[in-house]
This record gives sequence, structure tokens and C-alpha cells, in this order.
Amino acid sequence: MRTIHTKEITETVKNLCIEANIYLGNDIKNAICTAREQEQSETAKVILEKLEENMRVAEAEKIPVCQDTGMAVVFLDIGQDVHVDGGLLKDAVNEGVAQGYTEGFLRKSVVTDPIERKNSGDNTPAVIHYDIVPGDKLKITVAPKGFGSENMGALKLLKPADGLAGVKDFVLETVKNAGANPCPPIVVGVGIGGTMEMSTLLAKRALLVELDKPNENPFYASLEQELLEKINALEIGVQGFGGTNTALGVKILTYPTHIAGLPCAVNINCHVTRHKSIVL
Repeated sequence: MRTIHTKEITETVKNLCIEANIYLGNDIKNAICTAREQEQSETAKVILEKLEENMRVAEAEKIPVCQDTGMAVVFLDIGQDVHVDGGLLKDAVNEGVAQGYTEGFLRKSVVTDPIERKNSGDNTPAVIHYDIVPGDKLKITVAPKGFGSENMGALKLLKPADGLAGVKDFVLETVKNAGANPCPPIVVGVGIGGTMEMSTLLAKRALLVELDKPNENPFYASLEQELLEKINALEIGVQGFGGTNTALGVKILTYPTHIAGLPCAVNINCHVTRHKSIVL
């Protein structure tokens, strides 16, 4: 049994909140660079150049890469041999979010009640997902989620008879309906299987997969590429101005499901697909 104190967790979450909002992953930066090089629309090419400049300024000045610094989504992969000491794990995470968004001068966008709409003042509470895994490590991933893209996600409880064609049609329909709203070029996370809530969690987790990491299943690797090509053929383009790069990548995660169901969820992220991880 290995003990991790809540103070270390709070400090880690604080730093991840700040860093995730400033520094994009190399996979995203490389994908935007490749998109610019391959883009056929001059207007879109200029905008992609501005996005690259924005990333450089954010890193140099240590300021958020986007003004919507999102709602903090935190994934905790907890080794079954880990013991958390010093208080509740949930409280430690939320304290880290509060410190990160306050000390990092990040925009605080969370309201305490979805109807009354009163701002919490420190961007808490976070949305926390727990998973118990083998070992004595604790992996913490912070993925700030802006709602220009979050609002464009969708869930559909397909019938098994809808099959693969139904999944493809639903993904393309969701992206087409989203249009320019999620600030393309986008990253598309797709969750297939499980139950209603499991498919949406899969779609969210799919956004954490590095864009340059091929799907381990050849069938789904091929499907990801096919969907990416069809999405880009929609010509929504960068920021909705048309062109050949509507999406930077499509990532799919799956889970076994019931004989009577085919749940499918799509979670879209903008070109600042932010996530940072640390293993304690």
C-alpha cells in the first residue's frame, strides 16, 4: 500500500489547470501545422497561421491560449494499492482547481446551479471521473472543456439494425449541425457501446488520445480515417470560412453493449484540445 497526501494532489491539480490552459500538446501543434501546409483555401491558411501565432504568444507570455478556460474535467486513474491521506480526494481536487484558476488568473465560468446561474467564483466544482486500475500510482489528467464545443456534442441511442452506417451518419450529422460553433478545426471524440452514460464518457475520454497515436484496432483505425476524410469533405473549414480542414482528428473508444442497443456519443473539442497529465 502506498500513501499519497491530499496536499500533493491539490498542488498537482493546481499546476495542471494552469499548464493545460497555456501549453497545447505537441500532437495538436503538429496537426495544426500540417493542416496549414495542406490547406487549399488561402483564407483558411491565414487563419491557421494566426492560430499558430496565438499558441506561440500564449507560451511566451504564459497566458491562456483561449479566453474560455473551460470547466475543469479531471480524470483520476487510481491504483488499487494507493491510499489517499489527509482528507477527501474530491475535496483535494476541487481545492486544486480553485487555486489553479485563481492564482493562474483563469476565467471562472462555473455556476453553482444550472438554473439559478450564480457563479461559484473559483471555477469549482470540477467534473471528476474515477477509475480504479492496477498498481500503486495515481494518474491525474486535467482537461479544461470550453462550452463552445461542449454544447455541440450529441448522444443517440441507435438500434442494432442501424449498424455501422448509422454510426457514420450520426457522427457526420453531428459535425454538420455544429458548423462553425465549436471553433474548427475540431477534434472529434466518438464513444460507441456500453450504456447511455458510458458512451458519453467514452467520447469524452477519446479526446484525451494523442492525435498521432493510431487506434490499436485496425478496424477502428480505418473508421477514424474514413470519418476524418468525410468530415473534412463537408468543407465547413477553419472557423467556418470553408476549406479542407474542418477536423484535425477523429478518435473512437468502444465498450461492450447489450444485444438490444447501440449507444453512440459524439464529443467535440475545438482546436485547443487541452489536457495535461501527471503520474504521482
